[in-house]
Order: sequence, then structure tokens, then C-alpha cells
Amino acid sequence: MMAQFEEFLNQLESDESINGAVLISGKENNFIAGADIEMFKTRETAEELEQLSKDGHQILNKIETASKPVVVGIHGSCMGGGLELSLASDYRIATNHSKTVLALPEVKLGVIPGTGGTQRLPRLIGIQKALSYMLTGGNIYARKAKSIGLVDELTHKDALEEAAIKAVHKLSGTNSFKRKDKRSFVEKVLEGNPVGRNIIFSQARKKTLGKTKGNYPAPLMIIDSVKYGYQKGLKKGLENEARLFGDAGATSESRALVNLFFGMTGAKKNPLEDKVEKVNTIGVLGAGLMGSGIADVSINKGGYSVLLKDQTLKEAAKGEKVIWDALNQKSKKQIITSFERDQLSSKVTGTDSYDAFGKIDLVIEAVFEDLDLKRKIVSEVEEVTDNHCIFASNTSSLPISEIAKGAKRPENIIGMHYFSPVQKMPLLEIITTPQTADWVTATAYEVGVKQGKTVIVVNDGPGFYTTRILAPYMNEALLLLEEGASIEFLDKIMKQFGYPVGPMALLDEVGIDVGAHVGETMAPVFNARGGKSSAKAQELMDAGYLGRKNKRGMYTYNGKKKEPNSEIYSFFGGNSRSNPDTETAQHRMALMMVNEAAYCLQEDILKSPTDGDLGAILGLGFPPFTGGPFRYIDQVGVQTIVARLNKFNENFGPRFKPAGILVEYAKARKTFH
Repeated sequence: MMAQFEEFLNQLESDESINGAVLISGKENNFIAGADIEMFKTRETAEELEQLSKDGHQILNKIETASKPVVVGIHGSCMGGGLELSLASDYRIATNHSKTVLALPEVKLGVIPGTGGTQRLPRLIGIQKALSYMLTGGNIYARKAKSIGLVDELTHKDALEEAAIKAVHKLSGTNSFKRKDKRSFVEKVLEGNPVGRNIIFSQARKKTLGKTKGNYPAPLMIIDSVKYGYQKGLKKGLENEARLFGDAGATSESRALVNLFFGMTGAKKNPLEDKVEKVNTIGVLGAGLMGSGIADVSINKGGYSVLLKDQTLKEAAKGEKVIWDALNQKSKKQIITSFERDQLSSKVTGTDSYDAFGKIDLVIEAVFEDLDLKRKIVSEVEEVTDNHCIFASNTSSLPISEIAKGAKRPENIIGMHYFSPVQKMPLLEIITTPQTADWVTATAYEVGVKQGKTVIVVNDGPGFYTTRILAPYMNEALLLLEEGASIEFLDKIMKQFGYPVGPMALLDEVGIDVGAHVGETMAPVFNARGGKSSAKAQELMDAGYLGRKNKRGMYTYNGKKKEPNSEIYSFFGGNSRSNPDTETAQHRMALMMVNEAAYCLQEDILKSPTDGDLGAILGLGFPPFTGGPFRYIDQVGVQTIVARLNKFNENFGPRFKPAGILVEYAKARKTFH
């Protein structure tokens, strides 16, 4: 494509009969979704990646300096290199459609925008706005893009080509186009002088380090690249950007994030595609936080119709209102139109009965974690649905085969474990039993992909994969608390290690009652291997501590700022606290999760190390820059991991005994990837 582009630009310059050019896409909802990430597979070194950036610069510089106007017509995704191409053009027109979205998401792959993004975006929309979009990789929808000056004009998608041609004639004629500076007065003052700019860059560094704890090099390189360009000018800024792009792409963090991207892309392809049965309507049982979340992604992304059932119409209506409020917010922000909002909200219907369930293709149950209740619901649903209806349980720890006991159609029963909040969490863990039919697995997988989820399929067992590896991690945190560590110390050190939230804050978010239930379900598995299970979550629950949901947990939630709750220490040996060695404590918690992941692979709960990495990162926030538990083992070295576990086994007990598969890999010097 690069060669063809070069040819096109030469023709534009040399052909006198051409007034200018329009760049528009022939794809349905996609302008340019960015560079081909496969290029990272064939280029290992910083020098090779730097050259890639330089090649891109060469072409985009030609567009920028062309003697004739180049106008882009954007409909659909305009990401990464696609947006950088637009920035080098003279004029940008976007469609006012919900599918039109612009972004520079390179930071998510551990690299920096490498074809002019760090130089042209700040000069167009201002340093502060540009940094906020580049450092998060966040989406910019069409109306927002117009209001900040990123695009010059909005139009209907059917009028895009015509509007772009008009713009070329306008720009090539005598009417010169003057772009209005959309920055606020304060932004102009701060960004307009070196002292103000230095304040912006130093604040951005401080804020970034607060978030990343120094675990991700790319965000700091983005700040450096923008700063350098303002100090030395555009030409030198672009040269420096290419060098930094190469340096960032060669880091282990970027490699891990790129591999994560490939894993996620691979998980979008249904391995049982030919066995998928059609799903039109989904029944969701339980209209609480999880149920309304599942209904939301089913209508919004999946395009399904949903029956949202609860015990009373009032409860069902509450769930409907949550969905309506979220759609209304999108409409207010002009991400969707009010017509689209009304259309989508009409796809969900609240109910308190099974009367309309006769034609439903898939029922997803999201009720309380109680085995008898779930079995009762299976039998109720089987009474009112036919043989082609799938029953999926959104349980986080109860074995699916136990839920299916006594069912008329156990082959139609599967687990679909979503994570809270469903709208934001990207993972769906599908759990199959030996009886689950292939077409049921295939269909559940397809629904998950359409709901926008990254899907992994695991085999049945207590806690499946994600809950099973989370339980020993949380248990170890509680044991450290019993040994004298403080709440804030444990959270702080695990955030430094790379988890998005610490274990104590997580216990409050999940709910101490849920933690106690999971602990009870998982204890037999761990105790059989000589584990040491903390009973403290149960004690806390019995004393009325449930976490954030009742504002009584590891933290207090009364003021604006959550504070560690000193009352908790009475359950953990009193208020006198003495924190252990940071690195030992970090490894005790993280290696419990890593070792359990290895056990899951060894026992065929997991089908592959890639699934294990995806599940841990996307479901539980295992540090993404490591690439997941199995890439972490490869990176640190399996021999080192086994040695650490053996040392902990001697010092802290048999719960640290390394999984057999780790010992075997260490002896054979094998890697998981």
C-alpha cells in the first residue's frame, strides 16, 4: 500500500488537470483502523521499528507539503496511523455517525504514535488535550472531534464524498480556509510560552507515574516526544519521535502488550463457527447489577432482544432504568442520537413471569450464588422452554456440573461467567462440562463475541479458572494481614507490582460476603494440597462487614475519601501493625496466583497458556505489561519461579509447593510460549 500511495502522490503533483485529492474508504464502517500489528512480528530491534516510523513519516510529510489540497472523508474507525494520515492532510470531514470514532491507541500496545501523532495532534488541538488522548488511547467521537477542532466539518455518511469534493474545490480556489483555534483562554496562555509548557509536561509526568507506578515506559516517552518537538521544532520532533517509537517497541513491556493484542484478536475467532445456532432473543434472570449489565451489552453491542426477568415488575423496571440511563448519557454526549437511544432501549422488556419464554434461544441466569436456588431455576426454565434453548449460569465459583444435576437437558447447560461491571470488563469465561454439547459451546461463544467480549473456554471445576486463581491470591493477602501487615500497605505494594487495584480494595468491591462464599467453595481444593485457608472473610461477614455495598469493609466510605478502616484490625490481632519486606509480600501474593494458573493448565481446566494469560489480565487485572502469568513465568525464568516457590514452601508452608508442570518445565528448560 505504501508503494501505491507514493505513486498516487506523484500523480497528484505532476498532473496539471487535478485540483486536489480526496481520501475516502471503500470499507463499510472503517476509514483506517491503524497500522498492521503483524509488522511487530517481523521486526525485533529498535532500529527496524525506527525505520518503519521513518518510512511512514516520509509519505505523510509528502501529503503535508503537497502543493494541492488533500481532504480526508472519515466514516467509521479512524485509529492510529489512520488518524495520523488525517492529521497530515489539509482538511478533515467526518460523518456524524455513532460508528465514527477517532483515536491514537498506540499506548495500549506499549508504543508511542509513530507517524507524526505526537507532533501534529498537539499543534492542532493543544498540548493538554492531545496528551490526555495519547496517554490513555481514549476514543474521540465525531461531535467531540468537531468541538475540539480535530475535524473541520461533520456531515451525513451518504453525503461524505460530495462534501469532501466540495472542500477540495474550496481549498484549491481563491477562498483560503482559516482554521479557528478551539482552545480555551487558559489553555492558550499556558501553552503559549516555555514556562507554561514546562508546568504542563511536569504535571503530566507526575500524574502518569502516579497511575503507572513506572511500570510502563511508553506514556513517559509520549510526553518526552511532545516536549522535544516544542523545543526543537517539527522536523527534529519527527526524527526524535521515530527514535522513541523504535525504543518503545523493543521493550519487553511492548512485546507483552502486543502478544496480549494477538491473543485477544485470536479469541475473537470462534473455533466452532460451523456449529453455531441462531440466537434472536435472550432471557436474563435477575435485574441487579450483573443482570442489567448482561442485558445492556446484549442489546447495545449484540443487537439481541432481551427479556429481563426478576421476582417483581418493580425490580425488573429498576434494571431497565439502569440501561435507559446509560443510553441517555450517550445520547446527551452525542455519541448516539435520541432515535438510536429509543430504538436500543425498546429491545429490552422487563417481566416478572416466564410467560414469554417459549421462544427464547438462550437464558442467562444471574441470581445469588446458591446451588439449590440455581437448580430450582434450571427446572423452572426447562418447563417453559424447548429443546433448542441454552441455559447459561453466570456463577463465579459453583461447578456447572453440580448446577446441571437432575436437569432434563444437561447437554444444554453451560457457564457464562461475566465480570463486574459487565459494560467495562472485557472478559467472558465460558465453562463446559463433559456433557455440554458442542453446538451449545459454539453458540455461547458467538454470543460473547457479539457482546464485545474476549472469550476463553475452560473446563468445569470449583472456581473454574479465574476465581480459582484469585482465591489463593486473596487468601494470602488475608494471611499477611493476620501476620501484621496494614491494609494500605498491601494495596499500595500490589499496585506498584502492576495490579490496577490492591487486594483489600478488591475484596471490598467484590463484597466480603462473596469472598467468604468463594473461600468456602475453594477451601477443599487447596486444603487437600496442604493449603492454609484464612477464615477471616467469614468472620467479617458474620460481624456485618460486607465491603463497599454497605459502606463497611476494609475501608470506610462515609467521607469523600475512602480511608482504611481501623476497626478491621480487631479481627487481625489488634491495631499495632508491622509491615513485612515489600518484595517478599508482593511475591507471596502474586506467586500464589501464578502457581495456581500452572495447576489449572496441568489439570486441563485451561486449554492453553494463552487462555490463561487472557483470563488473568482481562478478568482479574494481572499486570498487563507482564503479558500474563505464563508469559511472566517465561520472562522471569521457570527455574527462578520454582526456586522462589520452594523457598516460600520452606518458610511459610506447603501451600507454596510448586505445581508439577513447573518443576517439569524447569528440569527440561521449557517455556510456555
